[in-house]
Amino acid sequence: MVETEPQAEKKERWNFSWKHLYSEVVTTGLCTGCAGCVIACPHDVLTYDDLNGVYKPIQTEADYGGPGDCSHGDKACTSCTRACPRFRAWEPDIDNFMFGRTRETEELSGVFKDICLARAADPELHEVGQDGGLVSAMLVYALEHDMIDAALVSYLEGDGSTWKAIPGIARTRDDIVASAGSRYTYSANTLAYMDLEKEDERIALVGMSCQSSIPPVMKQRKAGKVARRLALSIGLLCSKTFDDAIFEELFEAKYGLRKADIKKMNIKGVFQIWMHNGDYHEVPLKECHQWTREGCKMCPDFAAEHDDFSLVVIGKYNDWTLTIVRTDAGRDLMERMLADGVIQTRPGDDDPEAIALMHKLSRRSRKRWPEFALPEPGLVPPLPPKTA
Repeated sequence: MVETEPQAEKKERWNFSWKHLYSEVVTTGLCTGCAGCVIACPHDVLTYDDLNGVYKPIQTEADYGGPGDCSHGDKACTSCTRACPRFRAWEPDIDNFMFGRTRETEELSGVFKDICLARAADPELHEVGQDGGLVSAMLVYALEHDMIDAALVSYLEGDGSTWKAIPGIARTRDDIVASAGSRYTYSANTLAYMDLEKEDERIALVGMSCQSSIPPVMKQRKAGKVARRLALSIGLLCSKTFDDAIFEELFEAKYGLRKADIKKMNIKGVFQIWMHNGDYHEVPLKECHQWTREGCKMCPDFAAEHDDFSLVVIGKYNDWTLTIVRTDAGRDLMERMLADGVIQTRPGDDDPEAIALMHKLSRRSRKRWPEFALPEPGLVPPLPPKTA
């Protein structure tokens, strides 16, 4: 009798289409509005609604069924579900793809290699950027050293006076300078992909934690050409973003702060607002909660756990960025920039309170994951016992 080796376990075929995404993510509150499904759709039947605080994908085949139907999905197209970083077992899938293992429950802020404080050495990038201009320095360096051809970022619409954040493409240093700074209202930066002209360009994506999960989930699920073009991912740690209506309905109505007069914003325990006339104002965050985007209310990922870099602007140093390096590519880029003198770094332990706050906010965000969804992102270890 001839012994045969046991057959390898047959991998389940991925046969999930728009109808599954629509019923499980888009209409349940899990959809973050990242627009990964829109840019992955090879048939151009998905578009995006960012009006009146919606921020969700829409199926445009008006002559085919209803909003949850798609003729291409009925013919076995699965691109949209492959691109969604909130569909099915997304977190363990990406962890295993990126790090070769799922994260431990104690790793509240995800798997990482290094933590440091960093900022741009270039005076202009340091000045125009948020908390030291590190993102701007990374993008400029990657462009000038032929690592990427373009970056998907956000800009302020028009002359900036409306504070409307919109997706856009950065190809030059001037573009990066123009895109610098934080908005705190939402821009699906991924949508700028639709405006790329060449199909072989290498792309960096800068986005909130929900967006920074798109590249690895696309690659792990083999979502097609979009996945192959995403060469660098920079995630911005985020507990929530706000609907554009917060400007008129809170800042102006209660505090008399007109959008056109606002120069800069930041969040450091309070909503900080600097005006063009030099005035400075603080708005308590508890007053802002009712303008939280729907897509943020169930998002479990504060720490942008699935990118090359996770950057956060918390802590006591206003001109340094707490930088979490997650991948070999991220570590290589940091080492090259440091060796070339384009960034300055200091140990993350110089600001232990910032690291502790990151873990605390990560814990809080992970508790948002609802019971009706798959359990992995909701795993939260017990708090350590209090010391006397």
